[in-house]
Amino acid sequence: MDVAVIGAGQAGLSAAYHLQRRGFAPVTRDQGAGETFVVLDANAAPGGAWQHRWASLRMATVNGIHELPAFPVPPADPQTASRDALPPYFAEYEQHFGLEVQRPVHVQAVRRADDDPDGRLLVETDRRTWAARHVINSTGTWTRPFRPYYPGVERFHGRQLHVADYVSADEFAGRRVVIVGAGVSAVQLLDEISHVAETLWMTRREPQWVEEADFDLPARSAAIAGVEERVRQGLPPGSVISVTGMHWTPWARAAQARGVLVRHPMFTAIEEDGVRMPDGTLLAADVILWATGFRPAVDHLAPLKLRTPAGGFRVADSRSLDEPRLFLIGYGPSQSTVGANRAGRAAVQQIVAERVAPVAA
Repeated sequence: MDVAVIGAGQAGLSAAYHLQRRGFAPVTRDQGAGETFVVLDANAAPGGAWQHRWASLRMATVNGIHELPAFPVPPADPQTASRDALPPYFAEYEQHFGLEVQRPVHVQAVRRADDDPDGRLLVETDRRTWAARHVINSTGTWTRPFRPYYPGVERFHGRQLHVADYVSADEFAGRRVVIVGAGVSAVQLLDEISHVAETLWMTRREPQWVEEADFDLPARSAAIAGVEERVRQGLPPGSVISVTGMHWTPWARAAQARGVLVRHPMFTAIEEDGVRMPDGTLLAADVILWATGFRPAVDHLAPLKLRTPAGGFRVADSRSLDEPRLFLIGYGPSQSTVGANRAGRAAVQQIVAERVAPVAA
């Protein structure tokens, strides 16, 4: 086919919509002549990462929902769990536009078919191998939770889990929970868990709190430009918080009002019954919750040998600078839902511009 889209979350469905709008058709057995695409998704059902979120993440507290192209998010009760409300929306979107997502399909590797720079990329899966002129990678980050290493991590007698494994605060009732991280999820779960357990919130750096009113369009543009420059150089994208600061969300205000939004410096080591602080004291803990973010799920791209010594991919306008047949959307500056939509459209525009190049008179 002409284009293989890997992943059917916000970014992947956006790309599929714009491909179809530009005249590409999903691959089928009886497909005739014409430009084609296929969407491959590892999940067994529609919904992207939303179907895996914790049950207490309500529509009222979700950070950064943005509708898919040309299809508004239907009204939902603010108290409905996002994992119940949003996957049906994604499923309806796929059906409405006839995107024919193939699932569950696990992409194992993407490699060059040969040395021809105008040749095809091979997308090897657990079902079959596809040969595509372009690959749009939109695999997101949810399947790559990141947990930093600290000395003694394997000695801890309590429970350790990542945000990706979180279910509800009830399982921590009466416990002492150390929450690590400076992102939105860390503060949301701090507010939630602190109702039923004693909590200690720890970050590597003192958070820089930003009022929403102070984060205007120029500030947003500057933050995005900073991330764009990082990925252009092949540096890891970095967290959104590192360039935007922490916003005063309703749950942050609620935690502050109850006196639990108290930041502690990061511990230096983990011991059997707690964490060792920089001043040498031992703080007892029953649970360590790592709200330390995610990394791009791009291991299947390893055969292309695009990763820089710094650990990132050189990308500009969502396109690999070292393999122009590859687009990475939902990566770097396009990690947000609105950014993913725009990146999907931009990738398709570039593909179409090359496929319909003007013929010299």
